Amino acid sequence: MICDYEGSDYKTRFWQNADRAYEDAVERIALRRLLPGYGKRIIEFGAGFGRLAELYTGYDEIILLDYSRTLLEQAMERWGGDPRFRFVAADIYHLPFIAGVISAATMIRVIHHIADVPLALKEIARVIAPGGVFVLEFANKRNLKALARYALRRQSWNPYDRQPVEFVKLNYDFHPGWMLQHLKTAGFTTNRTLTVSYLRTGVLKRLAPVKFMVYADAVLQLTSPLGLLSPSVFTRNISGQMGDAGQGADQLAGDAVFCDPRNGARLVRAGDALVCEADGTRWRAQGNYYDFKEPLGHSQA
Repeated sequence: MICDYEGSDYKTRFWQNADRAYEDAVERIALRRLLPGYGKRIIEFGAGFGRLAELYTGYDEIILLDYSRTLLEQAMERWGGDPRFRFVAADIYHLPFIAGVISAATMIRVIHHIADVPLALKEIARVIAPGGVFVLEFANKRNLKALARYALRRQSWNPYDRQPVEFVKLNYDFHPGWMLQHLKTAGFTTNRTLTVSYLRTGVLKRLAPVKFMVYADAVLQLTSPLGLLSPSVFTRNISGQMGDAGQGADQLAGDAVFCDPRNGARLVRAGDALVCEADGTRWRAQGNYYDFKEPLGHSQA
């Protein structure tokens, strides 16, 4: 099951018309601390309307991937004229890229919507080049508020239990130990964590200036060695693909980075489509927009 934001007003409702300047600012600080500022090819999984895209402009090529065509259209309104950008509608469980083609990757405010995290992480690890950086943010179930509520018997689920908790359909909080273990199983080495959004409370937002909250959070982010107790945890993970898988693939360009998401077969350009060499399935590829949610059909033999 996939959480689909198709047709949603996420950009206006959750960001533009909501009091989230603090969250936006501190997430940018965390991302700058963890992500290399430049490189060959970067992808954001679940990029939405491209809120964080300006942080990637040091890269030669920027891919914004989301399952929602609506949100990608909004991202294209701002970034579509930049030739470095490509916009890809696709399923996180079946990514349309050949192995090792991505130099760096991010996933922010997304994995809490993913039902099968191990499968998603395995697929992400497949497409990142050996030694590539993957910055992942996840919602932390073992945060201070949850610990206090559990101690006061005001919440039924146990924040110490390692299994994810689904508090609303397709909305999960994760224990840090559980997430870090699954990153390791997928082939990543986590070499840094940041504790983010400690001050995410309505009271503080009403009483404290945003600049003060952002400054304080920037300091608190560095306390992660003392314990991962914040609502949001950022991690920097290094891809550890073994053998020759993906070696040199991040140097490919153009349509050569793509494969058929169903079978991994090579795709060839045919007008405004990419065609699967194995069975003739056609996928929309118009300008810098690629749609791998559903095929257009099949090419005639």
